[in-house]
Amino acid sequence: MQASRELLKTLYTMAMLVEARDAYTGGHLWRVSRYSHLLASDLQLPQAEVERIALGGFLHDLGKVGVPDAVLNKPGKLSDEEYEVIKTHPQVGAELLKEHPLAELVIDAVLRHHETPDGNGYPDRLSGKAIPLVARIVGIADAFDAMTSTRPYRQGMPVPQALAILRDNLGRQFDAELGACFILLGEAGRLDHVLGHSEPGVPMQRCAACGPIIAVPAAAADGDELFCPACAGGYRLSRRDDALALTPTGANDPVRARRPRADSALIDRLLADSGRLRARGKPGLLDLLFG
Repeated sequence: MQASRELLKTLYTMAMLVEARDAYTGGHLWRVSRYSHLLASDLQLPQAEVERIALGGFLHDLGKVGVPDAVLNKPGKLSDEEYEVIKTHPQVGAELLKEHPLAELVIDAVLRHHETPDGNGYPDRLSGKAIPLVARIVGIADAFDAMTSTRPYRQGMPVPQALAILRDNLGRQFDAELGACFILLGEAGRLDHVLGHSEPGVPMQRCAACGPIIAVPAAAADGDELFCPACAGGYRLSRRDDALALTPTGANDPVRARRPRADSALIDRLLADSGRLRARGKPGLLDLLFG
């Protein structure tokens, strides 16, 4: 059990270190994982499969480690050449996972989350049900989070607008049946506790210059100095009961702002959630590792 837990921890850590390079997407992996979990649960899939799909959501962008910073953090429309670079990330992620003992748990999500039902996705232009279920679910969750998350150069869309875009593209960009289920979740408010958060109960914090794009690590203490990952401006964290607040310090430190680090407290919490399922006699992700 402990060996499998440590292997699983390496997957979460790898994903978080990659996300730390992207100045604009703090909390994206956690949100995509949770949206994927909510949709898979609503489909009444076996609990172990729900957990596997959630893990795939957390790992889906692993291959962005191979995308240059100038492309990954470009604040605007990509050129055709830059977009071709971005399109390499599913294959790069699959290559990174190739020798990992737990690769089979997440490989479909990593490699296939940009395939689309109409066959115009990438990397292999799969269509319809040839796209693995986990990839169809993660693709919806990924797109919804991209639309509703704020970037320094644009505001996130209101949920109704994002859901309308999903609805307009059912059967083309998004699986029609799964997308319709996800839209119902959104309309019922069942995604709201994830929206705009970087982990359970932790809303994204606002940079005065860039907007609500600062993800506060679970282990960050009252008085710690944090930095905006986009403009590198410094802030002093205030914790009062369950409330968080940031006060500008006047510092600016691009090195500390973009230093890759994994939120070990969040990883431990994700692993503990799976362990609690097992303790209650419900097969969870760790049970997949034991066969």
